[in-house]
Amino acid sequence: MRKIIHIDMDCYFAAVEMRDNPEYRNLPLAIGGSSDRRGVISTCNYIARQFGVRSAMATAHALKLCPELVLAPGRMELYSEISQQIREIYSRYTNKIEPLSLDEAYLDVTDCELFAGSATLIAEDIRRTIFLETQLTASAGVAPCKFVAKIASDENKPNGICVITPDNLDDFVVKLKLGKIPGVGKVTLAKLNEIGLFTCADVRKFPFENLIKRFGKFGSVIWARSHGEDDRGLSIERQRKSVGVERTMPEDIYSLEDCCKMIDNLFPKLQERLKRSSPELAIQSQGIKLKFADFQQTTVEHKYQKLNKDYFFELLNEGLARQDSRGIRLVGLHVGLVDKVSQQQLTFSF
Repeated sequence: MRKIIHIDMDCYFAAVEMRDNPEYRNLPLAIGGSSDRRGVISTCNYIARQFGVRSAMATAHALKLCPELVLAPGRMELYSEISQQIREIYSRYTNKIEPLSLDEAYLDVTDCELFAGSATLIAEDIRRTIFLETQLTASAGVAPCKFVAKIASDENKPNGICVITPDNLDDFVVKLKLGKIPGVGKVTLAKLNEIGLFTCADVRKFPFENLIKRFGKFGSVIWARSHGEDDRGLSIERQRKSVGVERTMPEDIYSLEDCCKMIDNLFPKLQERLKRSSPELAIQSQGIKLKFADFQQTTVEHKYQKLNKDYFFELLNEGLARQDSRGIRLVGLHVGLVDKVSQQQLTFSF
């Protein structure tokens, strides 16, 4: 039985803007395009949702529902950057990660030994760490399978957790409305409702053959989900091209000495991550990333085919030459990876 966690950041883009702009926190806020350019709402905070504003809604319609709605254009580069920071947090617990978007991901923690293997405590610690390092909240669903974990993460939003154990899986699923099953959209739901199917309990009483006739292959998916069945593993087949660790400091640092302390702190974590990487991969480069107080960042990376902490200190000196007296808010270490066959070809090429 797997232990799956689904992490979903709470109104992610809007949450980042409220974090960085405190004046937005008590206002209805949406990220989206201008109403005079056929803009669409990307996401909105929970205050705006009370007025009926939703993602993918036309901005003009959103403003009719909530005339006081504050529109922010969005900063995708920043959202992407923070998403990478959050994924690095995930990697401290497992290397079985399936990102779904910038703000949500599945984690398989079946083999994680932290917290005596308790998926619930792991999920709580992930949420705590995300907030500590980003000041953003996340909700989590914990379950023996993917689709239930995803549904569960929405149960106690925002900033909540819902745990579905193997013992209460059936009780949870049987009461589910079919519209909550991932993949059941409005059109499919309307067709299910037309034949009297509204909950998973209804599907369980419906002839399987008739479900297949009406919905084809997806009928078997609906049948399986209605019985709490989902044997899909995480999609993590993509080969790693790099492994890295980074840390955002609660306060900016300025000196070479403080940066060296960060390298000392991060290096063992990088070693641990490399141990969990695929054995067929070899190091081909080392790099260091510095993000400054003005959110500008610099990366120094050179070919180097073994892990060497002292070499990170050399890279640091090169990076600090670009500091211009700015404070440093983040330090990151990473190594570039290549499969060993390719590395041998590179080594012997002329």
